[in-house]
Parts: sequence; C-alpha cells; structure tokens
Amino acid sequence: MELVWGVLILVLSVPCWAGQAVSWLAPGTAERWKLTESEATVEPAYYGDVRGEAVWDTFTLWTMPVAGVLLLAGSETWAYFGLAGGAMYLYFGGRGILSRTAIRRRGLRVGDPDAVRTAYIALAMWGLLGAAAVATGAAALAA
Repeated sequence: MELVWGVLILVLSVPCWAGQAVSWLAPGTAERWKLTESEATVEPAYYGDVRGEAVWDTFTLWTMPVAGVLLLAGSETWAYFGLAGGAMYLYFGGRGILSRTAIRRRGLRVGDPDAVRTAYIALAMWGLLGAAAVATGAAALAA
C-alpha cells in the first residue's frame, strides 16, 4: 500500500508544484500550456493575485512531492512532510475553489469557462489529496 500511496502522491502533487513554478518563472509559457489564466481573460486584480500565489506556492508546495519520495524510500519521516504538505494542499484547493466562486458571483472574470472548469477539478483533486495526506500522516505518526 505504501508503494501505491507514494506513487499517487507524486503523480498528483508534482504537476501542481511544477505548474506553479512554471507560472512564476515563465508566465507566458504557463499561459500557452494552459496552466494559468491569460491576462486578457481575467480581472487585473485577480491576475495579480494568481501571480503572487504562484511565487508563494513554488516555495511551499514542494513538501508533498518530498513526502511521496520519502514514502517510496521507506522513510518514516514522510509523515511529517505529508502532514505539512497535506495541510498546504488542502488550503490551496479550498482557497482556489472558494475565491474563484466568490469572484465569479460578483460578475468578475476569472478565466474562460473551460479553464475555470479545469481549475475546479484540479483544485478539488489537490484538496482531497491534502486531506488524505493529513489523515494518513497523522495515522502513521500515531502508530
């Protein structure tokens, strides 16, 4: 089970962290690859927010991929990274969904409909991954 969970953590978390890193370091490339919204499809303040979010996420979301690597390596320290990374991914997913929803309800643009749908799916997936990592990390530490 540890092998499956470790691979799942890596498969789901690396694209999130790497996507945010590309969004920060090469925003034009991130827009072409559809990793982020183009400036033309969103409100200016929202565009600024996601730019700052990409920088912060690059510095913080690496913890979940590290948890996956440590789990695959058989290290018990994976649980600490799983707790920290899981909490961040849970926050990232929840904040992303709720802020987009609140902004859209006010009639403001947060991206074209396909991009918004994709974002909701990805954010929900990362939020669920975060919740699962917190639960399994806590269980591993309690054992």
